[in-house]
Amino acid sequence: MSNHFDVVVIGSGPAGYVAAIRAAQLGLKTACIEKWKNTDGKGVNGGTCLNVGCIPSKALLDSSQKFHETAKDLSVHGISVDSVDIDISAMLERKNKIINQLTGGIAGLFKANGVTALYGTGKLLSGKKVELTDNEGSVSLIDAQNVILASGSLPISIPVAPVDNDLILDSTGALEIEEVPKRLGVIGAGVIGLELGSVWARLGSEVILLEALDDFLAIMDKAIAKESKKIFSKQGLDIRLGARVTGTKINGREVEVTYKTSGGEELSQTFDKLIVCVGRRPYTDGLLAPGCGVDVDERGSVFVNEFCATNVPGVYAVGDLVRGPMLAHKGSEEGVMVAERIAGHKAQMNYDIVPNVIYTHPEVASVGLTEEQVKAGGEPYNVGVFPFSASGRAMAANDTDGLVKIIANADTDRILGCHIVGPSAADLTQQVAIAMEFGSSAEDLGMTVFGHPTLSEAVHEAALAVNGSAIHIANRKRRS
Repeated sequence: MSNHFDVVVIGSGPAGYVAAIRAAQLGLKTACIEKWKNTDGKGVNGGTCLNVGCIPSKALLDSSQKFHETAKDLSVHGISVDSVDIDISAMLERKNKIINQLTGGIAGLFKANGVTALYGTGKLLSGKKVELTDNEGSVSLIDAQNVILASGSLPISIPVAPVDNDLILDSTGALEIEEVPKRLGVIGAGVIGLELGSVWARLGSEVILLEALDDFLAIMDKAIAKESKKIFSKQGLDIRLGARVTGTKINGREVEVTYKTSGGEELSQTFDKLIVCVGRRPYTDGLLAPGCGVDVDERGSVFVNEFCATNVPGVYAVGDLVRGPMLAHKGSEEGVMVAERIAGHKAQMNYDIVPNVIYTHPEVASVGLTEEQVKAGGEPYNVGVFPFSASGRAMAANDTDGLVKIIANADTDRILGCHIVGPSAADLTQQVAIAMEFGSSAEDLGMTVFGHPTLSEAVHEAALAVNGSAIHIANRKRRS
């Protein structure tokens, strides 16, 4: 192996592997270091996202949703099913097969694009040197013209609920539960908590989510958060807000959780399994050697500018390591931007248009500003809303929960944000993200021909509603 590269990427999650591939495509001699190992001890790419994050959780979400629909929702279509069983081991096996296919795919992409894949732990030293400790323990030194830090993030642990991944689980352990727990507790009602809670609720668990904050989905538009909570509660998720966990106690094969309400009341609840989902932290453990010069904050986030350059020339950081939401697609685009800037291109990224998605059913998705943010900024605005209950395609699919909300500037009509809870919300929001990238107005979307019958017609109608022109609902009075 050569000990000199134009680009060395540490981490092969969505930010790292994309950066490495793009750098190699641009003619840069590139290596990518990954410490992740599979159950056989073999180095694999993909990081948290492919191995224990985005992909496996979506596999379980889709499997559990199909089970739920078969058990609960087919009768409305005139389909009768005598009994429905779930084979958890087969569900987990399917998840693992998908992981193996995708992680193996990255190895193939590295080979096709000429990326040197290195397996082990990378540490940034001074002078843009990288110390590689491979999976056999051998240590070598790599000279890099440029280094991209892309080591991702880890679940945050809390002292009151120490994770053993037996009874008290983190988000990784929650992907390996081998039987449906009768009583499941989830600390945290954010994205990960809602997704994992949904999986097991669909399969028959009694799920209680304990959220310390008094607001549900505080980062989302308030109207969408309110509608989402109503839908999830109807599905059987017991979401308790203002519930700060103060302790846990193992009693045999049960976990007793004590928590304090926002009103000061002390309560307790007993579960068969408890999942801790209180967020993630940047994974810089062992990444930066003393004297490497890279600045980090108290949370471990690496300081970068708008182009993801650190304070050390030639050293960049992307993805969950840096400011902004911890989203795989944000990291991927940062990886592309950095690779292209290293190659001499004037690449940049529009951070104002980064979609955010919760993959429950229905999905919750957003892009751009919330109504609360627009209002706080003093910008004049109009709002258009269209419910899926008025969508012919949603009715045909028996999937009518939720709504589309579009916000536009009242003077220019430029779209400022889109927020959706409903079927295929992630894909529908992406349509608006594309429109926003090109500076489209609500009228532009309203003048676009949408296929019929489609769920995307709800986006069309919401855009029309911004200016009081919706066809399939009564228009509400426009904001002055």
